[in-house]
Amino acid sequence: MPKVAALFPGQGSQKIGMGQDLAHNWPKAMGVFDTVDKALEKNLSGLCWNGPEEDLRLTENTQPALLAHSIAAWEVLREAGLKVDAVAGHSLGEYSAVVCAGGLDLASAAQTVRLRGRLMQEAVPVGRGAMSAVIGLDDDAVRNLCAEASKETSEAVVAANFNAPGQVVIAGTTGAVEAAGEKCREAGARRVLPLPVSAPFHSPLMAPAREGLNPELEELPFADLSTPLYRNVDAQAVTAGDAIRDGLVRQVDMPVLWTQTIKQMREDGFEVFIEIGTGAVLSGLVRRIDRAAQCHSVGTVADVEKLLEHGDLLTK
Repeated sequence: MPKVAALFPGQGSQKIGMGQDLAHNWPKAMGVFDTVDKALEKNLSGLCWNGPEEDLRLTENTQPALLAHSIAAWEVLREAGLKVDAVAGHSLGEYSAVVCAGGLDLASAAQTVRLRGRLMQEAVPVGRGAMSAVIGLDDDAVRNLCAEASKETSEAVVAANFNAPGQVVIAGTTGAVEAAGEKCREAGARRVLPLPVSAPFHSPLMAPAREGLNPELEELPFADLSTPLYRNVDAQAVTAGDAIRDGLVRQVDMPVLWTQTIKQMREDGFEVFIEIGTGAVLSGLVRRIDRAAQCHSVGTVADVEKLLEHGDLLTK
C-alpha cells in the first residue's frame, strides 16, 4: 500500500451546508456534530447547515465548525477502513489532525478552538490588522520586503503562511501590510490580494492570543499520538503529547510552514494526500508544491463514495 497522509483545512474553507449530507447518511458523522453541540452548549450544527453566513464567518464559530466537519468526515472514512500513516493540518486544521491521531478528545478540542478563535479576534481590534496573499514572488523576497516595510512604517508585517511556491500570505497592521504589498508589486509580484479576514493571524500581533491560550492548553491532557503529526511551526513529525501542545501554542503567532511540510512529507515517502473536511484548498496547494503527489478531497457523500473506489487505500 502507498504511504497515505490525512490533511485538514483551516479557516477560510467554511460554507453553509458543510457536513450536512454526511450527518444525514452516517450515524457516526451525526454523532460528531452532536458531541460538538453539547460541548459548546450551542446548536453549531444548525449554524453549519443553515447559516446565517455572517454568524458562521465569526472566528469563534468558524473554527469549531470546520473542526466538526473534518472529524465527521474522518469518522466516516475510518469506519470504511481508511488507515493513514501521518496527519497534518493547516493552522486551525492542526487541531483536527491531533484529534484524528488520538491526541485530544473532540469535546475538549471544540471548546479550545472556540476560545482560540475568540482570543485571536480580540488580540487586534477590527480594522487594525490585515492579511494579503502575494502571488509570484519567492519566500525570501517576501520576507525581505516585509522587513523593509516594517522598518519604514515602524509597524509589524511578516510572512505568515508559506502555502506553496510563489504563494505567501503576509500579515500585520493594516498600514504595514499595504506598504509591504506595494513593495511586492514593485518587485514583480503578479498579484497582491487582500484577504477577507478579520485579524492578522500567525503574526507577532497574535502574541496576546498565544498568552491567553497557553494556560488553557497546559491544562489539557494531550496523549501521545498513534499516528505522527507534521507540525505547522517546523514541518517536523512528532508523536509526544508535550510536543503536540508546544506546537499548538507556538503556531498562534508563528508562520504556517505548509510548503516545507508537504516537501518534508514527500521526502519521507508519502505518495497520497487526502484532504478531509470542507473544500479542496489544500489539495490545490499540494499539487502546486509537487505535481507528482496524488490528492483527494473528501467532505461530502459523493466525495466519500469516490474515494471508496480506491480499494488500495482501505484496510478492509
